[in-house]
Amino acid sequence: MKPLSVSSNRREFLRNSAAVMASGAIVSGGSSAGDEPPTQPSQESAAHFAAHQEARRKELWGLLGDLPWQHRPGPVKLVRTEKHDGYTLERLVLDLNGEEPVPALLLLPDKRQTPAPGLLYIHWHGGMYGLGKEQLLKGVEAQPAYAGVCAEKGLVTLAIDSWCFGERQREADGHTGEEDAFKRMLWKGQVLFGKMMFDEFRALDYLAGRAEVDPQRLGVFGMSMGSTKAWWLAALDPRVRLCVDVCCLTDFDELIKTQALKEHGIYYYVPSLLKHFQTAQINELIVPRPRLSVNGRRDPLTPPAGVEKIRDYLMPLYRSQGNQRDCRIELYDSAHVELPEMRRLVLEWLDRYLVEPSGA
Repeated sequence: MKPLSVSSNRREFLRNSAAVMASGAIVSGGSSAGDEPPTQPSQESAAHFAAHQEARRKELWGLLGDLPWQHRPGPVKLVRTEKHDGYTLERLVLDLNGEEPVPALLLLPDKRQTPAPGLLYIHWHGGMYGLGKEQLLKGVEAQPAYAGVCAEKGLVTLAIDSWCFGERQREADGHTGEEDAFKRMLWKGQVLFGKMMFDEFRALDYLAGRAEVDPQRLGVFGMSMGSTKAWWLAALDPRVRLCVDVCCLTDFDELIKTQALKEHGIYYYVPSLLKHFQTAQINELIVPRPRLSVNGRRDPLTPPAGVEKIRDYLMPLYRSQGNQRDCRIELYDSAHVELPEMRRLVLEWLDRYLVEPSGA
């Protein structure tokens, strides 16, 4: 049989996946760029808004370069199993993209519901190319480890090494390796961030398919690069029940105004993105699903005026399309660090929307 094209595979998935929301007439996207404020969709029925989101979601995927949609993941390799306090850890190698193996950690709490909620933990950048998925276990100075938290709350948690990080760091100088990967992919019609997001998307597939996991209670969580990838993935994939992001809800225009483009790694930059989307319009694709974002006012990666702009754009949508209480976007007097009060709020949201079966 002749294989489907990449675009056909993408359409087939978005059409058939349980993640796809209601169908209906497509509403104009209202994309904008430059200094113009994003145009908010008019208040409309849930079906029309969902159709608008579906169309825009396909548009967003289309900006992420050539992706291996035709690849069907092969068998998972279990490297070893480790017993820790309160959980069992499986060290795995996943086949997500058909190009290179993806080392992963799967945390299985000793005490958990049947089935249990699942969490995709996405590591940060921080110039720490050798860390990768191990951040779940080790933490960093700016954010203590989350493994114990996930075990205590009964969250089956998956973390993978991103392209160029952890066991996927191909060069001794991680910065050079990241830049080389970015440039090489551009020559091939690929986008580094797109390849990163595709792996996280396929990792969520694997997590949702585990027998221990309730596919209706999937969350994504990350800080910094992990934060950005969390809200992108929640926008791209409606299976995500809860999105929690720490210290990287960045408005692109405000980043330009504050001359802070240098604060983000090269992976962050998607060709032609501003011709189609501003940050608020990507985040609009998460509505009305629960969403928590905590950020620092003194964080150069996240200009506070941009955080406020995104918040002011999203809250009316949550009021009209869902429930205002399901979106909370906060600024704290801090730099690029997870404060204890941020973590307390994160834990509250994990409890409310993932741990409690009712999601009440």
